[in-house]
Amino acid sequence: MLFEDYGQKYDNENFEQGTTGEYDFIESELKFNKSLKILDVVCGTGRHSIELTKRGYAITGIDLSESLLQKAREKAKANNLNEIKIKFKHLKSH
Repeated sequence: MLFEDYGQKYDNENFEQGTTGEYDFIESELKFNKSLKILDVVCGTGRHSIELTKRGYAITGIDLSESLLQKAREKAKANNLNEIKIKFKHLKSH
């Protein structure tokens, strides 16, 4: 699979850096409604999922790549976010 071995390199990509403005934009679009449940499709290593969870939103992240999801789980754990606060699911392709 295309991104299966990409998990260790993904976080160093240029698009991963300096995304605070993206989080702020998402929150403003959600009107800061923390009662919403958010599905992060193609969540990668959890960049948006983790930060939005830290900001108080209920997030489920899905991705096709198990290696990216494993990295997301590691990052969530490092941020003291357990599976109750944030869920990452592997979406299997057919």
